[in-house]
Amino acid sequence: MDDVFETASGTVRGFRAADDVVAALGIPYAAPPFGARRFREPFPAEPWRGARDATEFGPIAPQSAELPGAPVWSPGDEDVLTVNVWTPAAEGGRLPVLVWLHGGAYTFGSSAQPDFDGTALARAGLVVVTLNYRLGFEGFGYVPGAPDNRGLLDQVAALRWTRENIAAFGGDPGNVTIAGQSSGATSAACLMVMDGARGLFHRAVAHSPAGVFHTRDIAASTTREIAEAAGRPATLAGLEAMPPEALVAAADRVVEAYRNDPGSGSRHYDPSLFAPVLGGDTLPADPLAALAAGAGREVDLLVCHTTEEYWLLDAVGSCAKLTTDRQLARFAADFGLPETLLDGYRAALPHAPVPDVHLTVFGDLLFAEFAARLAETHAGAGGRTYLSRFDRRRAAADGTPVRAWHCADIPFAWGNHEDPRLSFLIGGAPTPADRELARRMVRAWADFAATGDPGWAPVRDATADTARIWRPGDQAPDALPAAPRALWADVAMPVLRP
Repeated sequence: MDDVFETASGTVRGFRAADDVVAALGIPYAAPPFGARRFREPFPAEPWRGARDATEFGPIAPQSAELPGAPVWSPGDEDVLTVNVWTPAAEGGRLPVLVWLHGGAYTFGSSAQPDFDGTALARAGLVVVTLNYRLGFEGFGYVPGAPDNRGLLDQVAALRWTRENIAAFGGDPGNVTIAGQSSGATSAACLMVMDGARGLFHRAVAHSPAGVFHTRDIAASTTREIAEAAGRPATLAGLEAMPPEALVAAADRVVEAYRNDPGSGSRHYDPSLFAPVLGGDTLPADPLAALAAGAGREVDLLVCHTTEEYWLLDAVGSCAKLTTDRQLARFAADFGLPETLLDGYRAALPHAPVPDVHLTVFGDLLFAEFAARLAETHAGAGGRTYLSRFDRRRAAADGTPVRAWHCADIPFAWGNHEDPRLSFLIGGAPTPADRELARRMVRAWADFAATGDPGWAPVRDATADTARIWRPGDQAPDALPAAPRALWADVAMPVLRP
């Protein structure tokens, strides 16, 4: 296989990412979503003549985040709907395809992050596709007269591009797995139950899906707050008149207001403004309800979460720090959690300080419990489902704990654990046991994408827990951090933040 590929829109010329892997980056799968196309469903990409250079990532979606090792968004960058492909250089056969949806609270992130280099997965026998999609207000803000969940519609458009073009890269359009982490994982759950995505993929991987969805009323209220912060009316004309950078800045001001106001309710604790909007044509019902009714039953599902999810959000300063029992009680009340739940966690963690109890409960609330329910619900409705937990914990050289926190599993599943730009996520340089852990996780992903079987027993019904626990071989198999599932029995999911 050479580095030139014919797509429906034109020829692209990639490059050798390694001796045995070819990459083609920044390929448009839809037209730039600005100007007359702003706040609309994605439009087809414009064709081009000649061979398009595909050696650099495309521009990222509007955002204010500056992530280590990743590009930043600049006002004026408009061609943000692009895909990247990694494929084994060897000739022959149609290979299973994995399509990646990055996370970032529906607000930040991109396919150009170093975590998501597809070289190792391509070496494991996959054709890997990563993509950018609209984020923040552009992708998930409620706009009167415009379609909801434009970011999800972008993902559907990328999957259509994959179906139409991936054979040119050696991939099998009849064997496509979607995968994502955090908001990307929840996006995958949404795609499983969306009519517009049906038939475009066959399996799904959800790492740390977050159980947050918004009703249209909540989304409309957020739009009014952002428009007020920008000094504009919350109308289609008023929103269209604001350049993307103005909406990004206004949303950041709303976030800071919540962050600085302990009396502002549940958004104070980690003020994310955007989530999939329920109730419209794009996503009529939340994924748990739709899966329970049998939607997506034909899609194999692999779910993973980490055992100490929220410690990352605390480490990077994105969530409120609680230090007193009074603050912890208010946190529970703001999320509508019963007193018995906090009592149960205190009993399970008798010597833990308040911050540790808070982070454990918050991580289970938004990630671990939702992940378990997602797996159980799909299995209970007849879908083939696998569950796993990432529990790599150790002490760093200075004695500080290396946590199994949010995002820590991704460098291992992608085989990018050696990249020094990811050392913060995994707590330093990998050990030989870490390398073996990565080898096993990459193999499980590749096998699931190829056959639907990652190598352990599926969840048999809505209550059985047959999770694979991911640990390095030199880590003692001690008990998982407490997550008393019975305490969550009466807590409704999804979490709807006012």
